[in-house]
Amino acid sequence: MKIYYYAHSAFKITTEAGVQIIIDPYEPGGYDGALGYGKITDKADIVITSHDHADHNYTKDIKGEYTLINKAGDNSIKGVKIKTIPVFHDPSQGKERGNNRISVISADGLTLAHLGDLGHDLEGSTLKEIGKVDLLLLPVGGFFTIDAGEAKKITNALAAPITIPMHFKTEKVAFPIANVENFTKGFNQVKILKGSELEIKKENLPKNPEVIVLKHAL
Repeated sequence: MKIYYYAHSAFKITTEAGVQIIIDPYEPGGYDGALGYGKITDKADIVITSHDHADHNYTKDIKGEYTLINKAGDNSIKGVKIKTIPVFHDPSQGKERGNNRISVISADGLTLAHLGDLGHDLEGSTLKEIGKVDLLLLPVGGFFTIDAGEAKKITNALAAPITIPMHFKTEKVAFPIANVENFTKGFNQVKILKGSELEIKKENLPKNPEVIVLKHAL
């Protein structure tokens, strides 16, 4: 499985069979230029959006005859199992910023969870529904989502071998969110990659949990 980080909360997952899954594509230049990342113009077989905000559901530039998953439920597409779990974008059960969906993707003997714009701690029932995770993609910037402290708590609860932070401040984001260092400073095993892609096989998962920071590609 290959994990390619476009930027913000947008990733492309490519399975060993070549199935391409794009998660949470953003609108380039959205929010009056506050989101300065470039266009996502790749071809996809599957597109997943966690909620209906422009920095997570912009599909107009994506190519291919893809299947769009934008509702909670279970799906099996081209050998990939995808479970989407309803949660909230805020700690007030959606009263402030609406709903959000966690996506749990199973392929190549690996399970990956993308938490979208999660805005609250996860209860035991939701953690159980997510299940055992090999790769965890979670927001860490705060303000619109969980912050670094809350993200660390969820990271520890899910205990994935690899955690990849997302939705944090960079030079191309004017949102009032924190940088990734607020999150990574709480961990001993942190790898800062110079590239935007991580290729991982089940047998190569680290024995001790690691946080891996990918460089945004766009």
